[in-house]
Amino acid sequence: METNVHFPTDLNLLWDSVRKCFDTVQNLQNETGKIEGWRKIKSLRSGIKSLFRATSQQVFKGKNEKEKQRLVKEYITASLAIKQRCELVPQSLVFMPNTSRSILIALIALRQYCDYVAKFADQVERRIIKGEEIPAEEKIFSIFEPHTEWIYKGKQNKGVELGHLLLVTTDQHQFIVDYKVMEKQKDPAQVKPLLERIKQNYPAQKIESHSFDKGFWSKDNFDALEHSSVEMPVLPKRGRHNKEDKERENNPDFKKLRRKHSAVESNINMLEHHSLNRCVDKGLPHFKRYVGLSILAYNLHIMGNALLEAERKKKIKLHQRQLKAAA
Repeated sequence: METNVHFPTDLNLLWDSVRKCFDTVQNLQNETGKIEGWRKIKSLRSGIKSLFRATSQQVFKGKNEKEKQRLVKEYITASLAIKQRCELVPQSLVFMPNTSRSILIALIALRQYCDYVAKFADQVERRIIKGEEIPAEEKIFSIFEPHTEWIYKGKQNKGVELGHLLLVTTDQHQFIVDYKVMEKQKDPAQVKPLLERIKQNYPAQKIESHSFDKGFWSKDNFDALEHSSVEMPVLPKRGRHNKEDKERENNPDFKKLRRKHSAVESNINMLEHHSLNRCVDKGLPHFKRYVGLSILAYNLHIMGNALLEAERKKKIKLHQRQLKAAA
């Protein structure tokens, strides 16, 4: 999942929103031929695209603060002007008899893109003109997949990905026995619900150990694991360790199970090879379905490897018996 990607800024997203407004109006114009005031749509598109490029160049590489402020204000004004023109489009189509389903869908999409123009124009003004910091909960990283989240990988290279965090639980045979697509959630909040799901889905199974990494640590999670039916919970503490923490984590069984936890990294790498490197479906429900199908493919692969290994051992034993009989 580690690739070199240029992630969108609010300047880029504002242009994407305006661009999709032009595309939608063009499609409506081609289908109806009755939208007035858009005869020079190509010229309008070309003009604001040039303004976007000049503004981006000045914002990211320019040193003249006044020129940057001037271009940003001009870019915002031009974008909002296009938005206002797009908002008048439905009025010219509302009285058309037998309006087709495709036209209605295009009008809904146009309304959504106009809303995005207003949103990103406001964010650009607040961030660049007024010097505000935009709260994370207000940010959108894709107008096509608005559910997408900005994910810090938490490693030395501080890699960043767009998508959703995925929680997977594997057993000693490397099968994935539980998974969850996390929506605006963090690791520490997952321990208690996970324990409940495991208990509910595998009521007859005795859990000898359950291993987590440091990212799941919290005092409440530690207490929940200690009072659960898990015989040997493995939850390394984050931060300073007292004498009791050191004794617990220096336990030979604890250290042995913690070393085995690294196998999860190879499981994750294998999942990436089963299509989870990038989701090509659109929408959050389809994203979740894509994850489920990838995990199913992963488990079938593990099962196939186990069956092939059992067959190989069976052939070896048969061959050994034949050699012994011949001798």
